[in-house]
Amino acid sequence: MPVPKVPSRQEARKKADTLEDIRQLLAAQRPACFMWFSRLLERGAPFLLHSDLVESFDAFCDSEEGAGLKDTPLRKLVHAAQEAVLLNEQIYLAVRTGVGVWRYFLFDVGEMDCRALDAGEFLQATERRVEQDQAPDARVLELDLSPFDRGLPRLRDPRSIGKGVEFLNRHLSNDIFEDTATGDERLFRFLSLHQVDGRHLMINQRIKGVQDLQEALSEADTLLARQGGDATWDTVELALNQLGFEAGWGRAVTRIRETMGLLSDILEAPEPKALAEFLSRLPMIFNIVILSPHGYFGQAGVLGMPDTGGQVVYILDQVRALEREMKRTIHEQGLDIEPQLLIVTRLIPEAQGTTCDQHIEAVTGTEHTHILRIPFRTATGEIVPHWISRFKIWPYLERFAAEVELEIRAQMSGRVDFVIGNYSDGNLVATLLSERLGVTQCNIAHALEKTKYLHSALYWQDHEAEHHFSCQFTADLIAMNTADFIITSTYQEVAGTADSVGQYESYGCFTLPGLYRVLKGIDVFDPKFNIVSPGVNEEVFFPYSASDRRIADIRLAAEELVYGDPGEAARGQLQEREKPIIFTMARLDPVKNVRGLLEWYAGNKDLQAKANLLIAGGYVNPERSRDAAERDQIERMHRVLDEHDLAGCVRWVDMQTDKNRVGELYRLVADTRGVFVQPALFEAFGLTVLEAMATGLPTFATCYGGPLEIIEHGKSGFHIDPNHGAAVADTLCVFFEQCDQDSDHWMTLSQGGIDRVHERYTWSLYAQRLLTLSRIYGFWKHISGIRREATRRYLEMFYQLMYKPRAAEVE
Repeated sequence: MPVPKVPSRQEARKKADTLEDIRQLLAAQRPACFMWFSRLLERGAPFLLHSDLVESFDAFCDSEEGAGLKDTPLRKLVHAAQEAVLLNEQIYLAVRTGVGVWRYFLFDVGEMDCRALDAGEFLQATERRVEQDQAPDARVLELDLSPFDRGLPRLRDPRSIGKGVEFLNRHLSNDIFEDTATGDERLFRFLSLHQVDGRHLMINQRIKGVQDLQEALSEADTLLARQGGDATWDTVELALNQLGFEAGWGRAVTRIRETMGLLSDILEAPEPKALAEFLSRLPMIFNIVILSPHGYFGQAGVLGMPDTGGQVVYILDQVRALEREMKRTIHEQGLDIEPQLLIVTRLIPEAQGTTCDQHIEAVTGTEHTHILRIPFRTATGEIVPHWISRFKIWPYLERFAAEVELEIRAQMSGRVDFVIGNYSDGNLVATLLSERLGVTQCNIAHALEKTKYLHSALYWQDHEAEHHFSCQFTADLIAMNTADFIITSTYQEVAGTADSVGQYESYGCFTLPGLYRVLKGIDVFDPKFNIVSPGVNEEVFFPYSASDRRIADIRLAAEELVYGDPGEAARGQLQEREKPIIFTMARLDPVKNVRGLLEWYAGNKDLQAKANLLIAGGYVNPERSRDAAERDQIERMHRVLDEHDLAGCVRWVDMQTDKNRVGELYRLVADTRGVFVQPALFEAFGLTVLEAMATGLPTFATCYGGPLEIIEHGKSGFHIDPNHGAAVADTLCVFFEQCDQDSDHWMTLSQGGIDRVHERYTWSLYAQRLLTLSRIYGFWKHISGIRREATRRYLEMFYQLMYKPRAAEVE
């Protein structure tokens, strides 16, 4: 929970007024307030969540005793509260009045009084509730990054969260170029630094300063205006060299003139939009390192292995798109340089039949992208041969990062332009590397474990033996605050919704009782956050209606999966093939809630009569799974199937890892006029949602997480609440009934999903956006002095004194 910003006088007065309103209500409605507070305390729970508080308060207001509390300041406060701590006769509330804006209150039930708290006081109360025997004045390490934020630009409007680069470019452009001469000089020095393999780019030493540059640009424009439309850099190179220009402005004369024109405009009258466009054209990014240490990272046979799933698919599609875009832009810049991309992961000697024991592996579909694998080593230097859970890799990462640095310097001839971290472990390694290499760092969380497990920070010690959250949350804080920019797939990852806290927002203010408390960890108004949504592989996930692209052999294999005989890898056999199919595909993780969907279906006879259910997930045979949580889900699903006798209308097959077959599965379900359902309790993004929509399959997906933004409800799919499964089953029934009554209904939703993906979620758009961000953040990092040196030093101490000792204890 984040700490509030320093309030203005107006905000402080408003807070005081609110507190006085509450106190007056406590006096005026003392019996009713006392009765409701007492009922909360009688529940005996140490903590209550937002839903608990709202349901309890609204139910009380509907009673005769509580009717007087309706439409009061207390109701507003309760509906904004995200959590309550119940301690003796005191109730502490954490109230989220807006995105990233929090207030804390203490209600003393005995005295019937209320007072405001600061974040530290609230966290101390939380700690006392977790550790009842802890002395109230016990001292604990506090982490507070707010002093380092002073003087740095910050967003104000929550609607701007996720658009950090636009804000930063606008703010710093005005700041840097306020003194035009100073700003122009900084820009000139930045351009003067551009080299590759010892060769100057953009400008050479003939241009000595800003005035020389302006004069040379004017002469170049006159020269280029006389060239024909088909002229290229080779035609004008000698003349432009004499003026002081080198390659990098463009390959075609038209492009060269546009780029030089943008710079001339900036030097004449700086404007943020022109600056952003100019920076997006600069030849800055040639060599990229992508870090993803955990799991089995390979191109085949790895999906479904422990800790291996959508992240692998994401990165492989990402690098293919990045290489294509880099080749395109480098060509347009007029350069003949081959980009290099390295996916750096862990080498696993006991590779389980995969290629994860290969040091170097070329990525198919690319020319200049490779997977580089570096082993984990013990403290004495021996290679660790076996897979290690992502929760237990923390002791190996520092040495891993050091070996990675040596390898990539050799592979990339000492030059790295951009580092991208993935997940908590990859982001920490990116932090260690980017500081040593002096390059721009981008972080991608994919998912933050802190929000997956209820009260994971408060009860971290209960999770420590298995999950080692103390290491992970510490690594997250360090990497988040050292990254030059962070990309997320959705707005909600950063800032949540009106009723829910964002994943990053949850790192703003929290405590690990007995270890440390965070008063200011991450600020969602930091302009480092940018939304860059991934796409789908359009060669694989294309519409069902593109019959000429569908391969007969793959289609037959998909049909066998759906309608074949039962066996070790399949349970159930669909008896009525004319029915539409409800399809879901996910890991058998409790959060993915596949078992929940099966239970909803089992409990609704009408839905069983209207549609079959197809599940692709985990292993049908629990003995094949090496993951305890997955085995538990498998066994529970078998019990549901046994209890409800669903063998004729439910087909359950092992998780599918062949992407071509998966694409055809979506299309085969679409042929039946079926639907895709994503029932997760929470989904950070929802790649399967995009895949299903891209193939034309109407999609119903959780309203918690990324799908809420991906799907336009009623137009390109539907949002569902996984906490109300019976209602979801009824919704599916209604949909199939509408399809029976209106033959166009299914087609409308199908086309809506296809259109939505093509407009917003393609890898081409993703690559363009990410590379532009890398250039703009790299520019401002250099020219403005925003290097966060003080923050880095503070976090280096935190790394040495907190992270390393915790990591050393992991077994």
